[in-house]
Amino acid sequence: MGHAAFDTLEFVDTLEKSGVPEKQARAISVAVRKAYDSSDVATKGDISDLRHEIGDLRKDMEAKLANMKFELLRWFFGIALAQTGLLVALKFWV
Repeated sequence: MGHAAFDTLEFVDTLEKSGVPEKQARAISVAVRKAYDSSDVATKGDISDLRHEIGDLRKDMEAKLANMKFELLRWFFGIALAQTGLLVALKFWV
């Protein structure tokens, strides 16, 4: 998953401007950067990609389901026709 950019230099400058000593500001920046890198947060782009993948999967499943319905009907009518033929043959044979 992607992350938005994190500007450590700007972060350190902001801390220094608010009165934090440079050494402390750098240490805080490193700690925040490590926490930021280790977080696994979805971005809007990730969610958008996932929505597209789900939409594609849904279309594929609908197509496969329609194909399965067609195959089921084909088998059903095939067996019904065979059964009718068998009954007609038995009627004339007996």
